Amino acid sequence: MNDPAYIRTRENIAEFGTTAQSGKLLRNAIGTMLNRAKDPRMSSRMMGILSKVRQLDSNSARGERVVSEGILTSSGKQLLKGFDFNNRAALQAVFHAPYSLDTATGVVTISNFVPLDQLQIPEGASHVSFRSAFINLDFVSGEFDMQYSPVVNTVLDMNPTTITLTPTEVPTGTGTQLYLLLIEFFQEVNGVQYPLRNGAFNVLNLIDIV
Repeated sequence: MNDPAYIRTRENIAEFGTTAQSGKLLRNAIGTMLNRAKDPRMSSRMMGILSKVRQLDSNSARGERVVSEGILTSSGKQLLKGFDFNNRAALQAVFHAPYSLDTATGVVTISNFVPLDQLQIPEGASHVSFRSAFINLDFVSGEFDMQYSPVVNTVLDMNPTTITLTPTEVPTGTGTQLYLLLIEFFQEVNGVQYPLRNGAFNVLNLIDIV
């Protein structure tokens, strides 16, 4: 491994390792939300995008480029923005309602939402729930703070409703600010709601990154 002929290999191995660490950190920061909406290849898909983010690091030598530098660029943020953690249920394919995001507070508002009109509803679902997350993640130090909104659950019908998702507080610390939206489908049986097909149709999307 000290042979000069393999210098590029050593550089690639080093950068792969730091990118994998950044991916693990991001998954840890998302926390329990990730268990509710992900596909089997989520980690590898994320790794592919983070590798492109790392390549935007223009301050480090080859072999030393890191995600923490690439994510500071507008192009790096754009690569990660809109990432679907469950590619079987992409946000744009499932959710067809306009929403607003206040990046200062993390509040997500869905006004005049009509479930049967504005959702691609899987067979057997009777209810849907929404939850947002506001995360402050420092890719350099590895520190993060995540704040979730309460879950808002509603029946799947034609009645318009306004859904407001307010994180418990603004996350502390410095770093990259991430905003996520989770949509879960349930089937009610005898007054009890059960996750539909173990979450196969659930949506988790990184709706913005600052």
